[in-house]
Amino acid sequence: MALYHDQLNRVINLPVVPKRIISVVPSQTELLFYLGLDAEVIGITKFCIYPQEKFKTVTKVGGTKQLDIPLIRSLHPDLIIANKEENHRGQIEELMNICPVWISEIYDLDTALSMIQNVGEIVGRGQEAITLNAEINHRFNQLNLPVLNIKAAYFIWRKPYMVAGVNTYIDYLLKRCGFTNVFEADRYPEVTTDQLVIASPDVVLLSSEPYPFKQKHIDEFKRLLPKAKVILVDGEMFSWYGSRLLEVPAYFEKLAASI
Repeated sequence: MALYHDQLNRVINLPVVPKRIISVVPSQTELLFYLGLDAEVIGITKFCIYPQEKFKTVTKVGGTKQLDIPLIRSLHPDLIIANKEENHRGQIEELMNICPVWISEIYDLDTALSMIQNVGEIVGRGQEAITLNAEINHRFNQLNLPVLNIKAAYFIWRKPYMVAGVNTYIDYLLKRCGFTNVFEADRYPEVTTDQLVIASPDVVLLSSEPYPFKQKHIDEFKRLLPKAKVILVDGEMFSWYGSRLLEVPAYFEKLAASI
């Protein structure tokens, strides 16, 4: 029996390479298909929209925080891939009664690369994971960004307003992109309009997910912060930490150039 550790340092027992995998994290679902596990992935969430051709055909097992436990049990998985932040703890604990659950915890590039390598080894795609990580590292090492010295606020939700604070993967990427996060509260705090005005960011970044900010919301923030630049950004580039990392450096260069 092979013994592995997930990113919470939990021991995962796998007697054989898993052949029936359920992923309840969109970015890790995309990674599994990138690694070539077309036949092995038998269940995904309704938010696992990439690759699109797989989304159309693979069984949906609910949302990331509203999983259909009976359906998952009926699929007889031998491995479930989850995430500490994106999934509900109580539901993940229920899934542990079905089969081994490998849980990721991502807060910077190193932990993202470690996740890719560990998942690759567990599912029998270790060499493919090594190749992927080498290319991601190469692209990040080639990333050449100007020193922005720009104060930024990154919004993930509306009503109530919520931002990405410190100790988050998004905050790490903001810093890699050259921004200074104006909100130093932990994780994803709610903020008031008064707090936003006092923080006085130079740039307001409105994410495309989980709240789907649109062009119409730019005017809303412009009224609050007439001197700030308000930009819609691709939330997947700031919060998907699997094979999508291949696209992040080029996106950051374009974003920095636009500012």
